[in-house]
Amino acid sequence: MIGSYAPAVRFVSTRGSAPAASLGTALFDGLAPDGGLYVPEPIEPWSPEEVAELTAMSLADIGVRVLRPFARSIDARTLGAVVHDALDFDIPLVNVEPGIYALELFHGPTLAFKDVGARVMARLMATLGGDVTVLTATSGDTGSAVAHAFYGIASARVVILYPEGRVSPTQEAQLTMFNNEPGSNVRGYAIAGSFDDCQRLVKEAFADKELRRRVPLTSANSINVGRLLPQMIYYFHAIAELKRRAGDVPRPIVCTPSGNFGNLTAGLMAKRAGAPIARFIAATNVNDVVPQYLISGRFEPRASLHTIANAMDVGNPSNFERMLWLYGGEVDKLRRDVSGSVHEDAEVKATIKDVFDRTGYVLDPHSAIGYLGITRREGQERREGIFLATAHPAKFSEIVEPVIGKAIVRPAALTHALDRPRQMLRLGATLAAVKGAVGG
Repeated sequence: MIGSYAPAVRFVSTRGSAPAASLGTALFDGLAPDGGLYVPEPIEPWSPEEVAELTAMSLADIGVRVLRPFARSIDARTLGAVVHDALDFDIPLVNVEPGIYALELFHGPTLAFKDVGARVMARLMATLGGDVTVLTATSGDTGSAVAHAFYGIASARVVILYPEGRVSPTQEAQLTMFNNEPGSNVRGYAIAGSFDDCQRLVKEAFADKELRRRVPLTSANSINVGRLLPQMIYYFHAIAELKRRAGDVPRPIVCTPSGNFGNLTAGLMAKRAGAPIARFIAATNVNDVVPQYLISGRFEPRASLHTIANAMDVGNPSNFERMLWLYGGEVDKLRRDVSGSVHEDAEVKATIKDVFDRTGYVLDPHSAIGYLGITRREGQERREGIFLATAHPAKFSEIVEPVIGKAIVRPAALTHALDRPRQMLRLGATLAAVKGAVGG
């Protein structure tokens, strides 16, 4: 376990021109003063003995061990309470077909993987104290997870920006479900534009020094390192579950469906911390700027294209900056750990149907891209493969049901969100409009 000899973890900027920060500063500021993204330094690896003990650890045990080096300012009992309260749902590893496993990250309250990071982050911020306004851009699932995680936390006010007409009806219901609640601390606003426009507005707000002097502003999307640290947990958990099911198998390959690349960055951090993963596949829809970078060595962001896997419709992923930092800007080093895989809508639909017809397993479009990446890897290495199933298929029933020819049973949490009265709020795609929404 972690001893007193372990070096203190600081949070440093990817751009290298800002002072090192504490966990609290990184959480509540979101961006570093030089405009960079906070990253933990160092990321100390687990000992081989600790990795060997993974199968004896519960999800909450793993969560506390993962977070402990980064949260030494929080006493052990309080950190344990944070993790137990946040991760009060299962994350099962399901054997879809021989050698291929789905890590189902969609059993939280909003039925998407973002629940893990958002719920832990919200509770960490409540524990560390201080009033804050959370401004977040979402391409779909982040916003609803953040809204649910922070709803009712008295010290937080939440403003969520999402692209109008580019999220699923179910996602929009979850994003707006608290808008007309009396005294609600959460508001979701539709922006005329793409996710990239929403993300640009968030970055402009953070860069506005006058606004930040008056409003204590932070973000809860993967710009904030507080979202990434908890996401490291389920990579270790996946290894524990695989060992329980398959025994002492070689290190697996993990495929992460990728849009803004926070989820993959958390996986790379977990690997650096000792998670025994052979390598990663970054599977994307046609918004493939990172897979193209891995081929060409040139990062060329562009306007995002709308797809059926809308939460991954990102043309300028902010976490690419963290990925470069982790590998010292050297593409060859990154290529050793990550390869890309790119898939179009027609292929995604065909895969959803094929997997359902053969196995009975139902994939949402994002998880289908993860399945495609892990099953079409180069050389078909004789290793177990895990793909992250990032959203419940019922969240995308309007896409999935016509493909499989069958209705999907809605989980109770989703039925509750859809049945609630809600109010849609629109906001102009300008910094002035955003400043008005956050009280600036």
